[in-house]
Amino acid sequence: MILAEKIIQLRKRLGWSQEELADKMNVSRQSVSKWESTQSIPDLNKILMLAEIFGVTTDYLLKDEHETIDKDTLSDQEHSNQIGLEQANNYVESKVAISELNAKGAILCICSPIPLFFLLALENTGIFGVSDKLAPAIGIVSVLLIVALSVNFFVKTNQYDENIEIIDKEPFELAYGVHSAINQQLKQYRPTYNSKTALGSFFFIACSVPLLLTSILIDSDILPLLMLIVLLLMISSGVYIVSPSSAKFDAYNRILQEGCGKSQKSKRTKRAEKIAAFYWPLLTAIFLGWSFWSQNWKITWIVWPVGAVLFIALVGLVELFEKDED
Repeated sequence: MILAEKIIQLRKRLGWSQEELADKMNVSRQSVSKWESTQSIPDLNKILMLAEIFGVTTDYLLKDEHETIDKDTLSDQEHSNQIGLEQANNYVESKVAISELNAKGAILCICSPIPLFFLLALENTGIFGVSDKLAPAIGIVSVLLIVALSVNFFVKTNQYDENIEIIDKEPFELAYGVHSAINQQLKQYRPTYNSKTALGSFFFIACSVPLLLTSILIDSDILPLLMLIVLLLMISSGVYIVSPSSAKFDAYNRILQEGCGKSQKSKRTKRAEKIAAFYWPLLTAIFLGWSFWSQNWKITWIVWPVGAVLFIALVGLVELFEKDED
């Protein structure tokens, strides 16, 4: 079997047209047609690209005595899934929806102490007759209820598993025109992603400023509690802005990593989502335990900015251990 016949056989085995193969090779359809009709022979670089795209060896392509395809070298290509534009867009939407659910769960955990802080502030003012026993009791109950509600959001992410598994866990090939369409969407979204990342970073960095200024400049027992509420709301705003934006940006890049199995980035994202499901409720419990034990709310707020940094470090540490195991 000569080279031209092998190109035709491999192309048809994968269900590609001459135009689709040409697009993957960055050549014209006429070039592919000439290869298959023996009017011309691809140069060495093109031979190497053909071997990589088809999942075969260069020896198989170049030596006429090789009549059959090594099943081991072609198995990944044969079982790859064809992804159309609608399926690709559905994947992006599902990843964003999962990220939004995780963000809502994390935000509820972060904001769960807000009713407690508000009631403690009312207790200090004496407004509405809130007693020193009633405020903490109602506040603790509200924290537990809000954290319980947050777990519900983390669990709901499972409903999108079917929409993302075909791209996250299995080899796939993009249908003709999908790569360029997704690449164009990514280019259009990039400025939005950069803006949201910058805005979210601002909230994370500036969240402690109101509390610090209030603690230094104003001698009050009420204002620090109110500024704690502002701090938590600013952290929550940063999470809500950055998380879905990053998920959408990562989803576009995952699709463009055509032909791969699980990508390193998708593994990292999924790992972070799993860690977040228990990390933020645990951080909330630590914050409450420390606060009620020390009764020093002006200091215990530091749990939140430190906890955000530790979350990033924890994800990185788990990834490092997994690499060592590999």
